[in-house]
Formats: sequence, structure tokens, C-alpha cells
Amino acid sequence: MYKLGFAAALLGAVTNAERIPLQHQPLTMANIQGQKNRIFEYSEGFLNGEDEIPMKDYMNTQYFITASIGTPPQEFTLVPDTGSSNLWVYSSSCWSIPCKTHSSFNSKKSSTFKENGEAFNIEYGSGGVKGVVAEDIAHFGTASAPMGFGLVSKVSGATFYVSKMDGILGLAYGTISVDSLPTFIDSDDQTDKSFSFYLHNNPELSYMVMPGFESEGYTKVATHKVVQESYWNLNFTSMTGPNGTQKLDNVYAAIDSGTSLIMGSNTIIQPLIEGIEVEQDCSNLDSLPDITFTFDTTDYVLTSQDYVVQVTQGKKTQCIMGIAGADLPEGFNYVIVGDVFMRPYASYFNKNDNTVSFFTKDE
Repeated sequence: MYKLGFAAALLGAVTNAERIPLQHQPLTMANIQGQKNRIFEYSEGFLNGEDEIPMKDYMNTQYFITASIGTPPQEFTLVPDTGSSNLWVYSSSCWSIPCKTHSSFNSKKSSTFKENGEAFNIEYGSGGVKGVVAEDIAHFGTASAPMGFGLVSKVSGATFYVSKMDGILGLAYGTISVDSLPTFIDSDDQTDKSFSFYLHNNPELSYMVMPGFESEGYTKVATHKVVQESYWNLNFTSMTGPNGTQKLDNVYAAIDSGTSLIMGSNTIIQPLIEGIEVEQDCSNLDSLPDITFTFDTTDYVLTSQDYVVQVTQGKKTQCIMGIAGADLPEGFNYVIVGDVFMRPYASYFNKNDNTVSFFTKDE
């Protein structure tokens, strides 16, 4: 059973929702190191007065969707990312190697394509993409959106060689959109501007729902107001672990589907995880303590089965801590809350009223 956001219900709109399968890419040690490097890039951008939450490296991304652009539709494997706001794909005129090893958009084959020509440029810590803004119809799930998107003709950086993605579908707020391009959610033809993620330990069962959320088989824990509209930022009030409860002041939890781990400044994270030692052979999981995150006044418990992640090194699989910190500048008060949290707590992003709700699966 699917439920629609309140706007669609009040208007009596006819809105179709469906399960949208998520493709999965297992974590490797290179992925983890790329993610740890990214938190340093965050801090460098913050110190230089760049974007409030800088752009990121997608080497670590685990989940992908299939979406399409143009008439007739051309399909792409994209990152559905609540931590960025632009749609971009590779262009068929791009001669960089990643463009040739991934699906690319051929504007000559789309009857609804329109040239724009404005420069499109995103720099990531590990490289960047350059091209132009184009206009066409994007399709995702049952929604369609005539919109401007990045048509990438030049690529640099290792991320784009190793990732399976053909581009990104940004699902965050327009305030962090490159070139101030309208987002897919703001442009689509759905009355209900919402979507939800269901990430399972068995990746074959992971999916999205858009619009709305899946109510049957799930119980809502709480709904939280977005307190800063860039990422989907929530009020992060405290964390509790084996070292006690740490009260947080002016700290934001950025709920980020494009990140695998939970990461933040060492001043925030280290007091929480100090003393928690994860054996690489996964032998001590049952003895590790629970960790509790509190958003507003609601507690969310993460067991060791939730916050310990398995990564691949050659032919071996090992366990590592899925919550990590780095030495970041004072004032960088964001904790990037990724898939480690979103797996035990299905996440419903509702732009109709700017809230995020979390659900647990019924036993």
C-alpha cells in the first residue's frame, strides 16, 4: 500500500506511485578511503568560504536507479542523491574515457531536445565534469520533468572511471543547484513532491517509491522539520554510546542517500565511538554496544549490525566501523548521515511540507 503526501490528498490528485528498483554496488576499501578523503575536501571548501556543504566524491556510492532523458527516452544509470541538486549525464560528443565506457546522451536522437549553451561545471575533490546546460524531458518512475540538465563533454578524476554511474539525479534543494537550475522534484509533473528510500541488507530488495511512501509493513517513528534547506538537514540534538550522552548544539544531520557511511568532525564523532573496536573478521559484532542518534526529541538506535559495514579487499570481506570522523575546522557542524542509518530506517523526503520521516520495518 502506498500513501501520498498531504498536498495530493487534499487536492484529490490522481498520482501514480511505484516501486523503483535500486541497483547495488558493493563497498570496497577504495570506496571507504575515497569517502574519508571527501570529508577533508568538505572542510577545505568550508574554510575557503565555498558552498555551505561542498560537492562530493561519488566513488563510494552504493545505490543506483535507472532514469531516462529525451524523446524517445534514452536510459541511464544514475545516483539518486539527496546530497546534491543537479541532473547531469555524459554527452555522446564527449571523448573522455569514462564517457566512452558509460551510457551517453545523443541529442540528435531526441525530438524534444533544446540547446541552451550555458556553461555547466562541477568540481569535485577527485576531479570534475564540464559541459553545457541542455533542455529536454527527464523521466524517473512515473514522473516526467521538462528541465535544464548538465550535458557533460569533459571528465577528469578517478571517480568517473571506477563508478558504474552515467550521471547524477540530484534530489536536494535548489539552493545548492549549480547554475541555479530547477531541480527534478521542482520541475516534475507530480502534484505530490515527495519520495522515499527502502535500503535493505539484501541489496536485491532495495528500492525507492516516488511519489509518497510505502505504509504497509512499516511503522512511522517520527517526522522532523527540515531546519536548513540545502541538503535535507535536521536538528541533531545528541548522540549516545558507551561513553555516555553527548549533547549537540547547532549541529545538522544531513540525510544523504549518496553517501555510504556516517561522517563528521572528530570533535563530534570521536567522543561517540572512542573505545569501539571492530574486529576485521567480524567476530565481535555481538559484543559491540548500541549507538543512539537523537533528532529533535526522537531517539534512533543503531545496533552493531547497523553501523558495522562489510567491505571487499581483493577476494576477502572484512568488517569496519561505518561511523567515522576527521579533523575538520571549528564551525563545520554537519554530520553526513548516509546509508548506514537509512538501511534500518526507511526515509521519506517530503518537499510538500519540508519534512523527513523515518520508518521501521514491521517484524
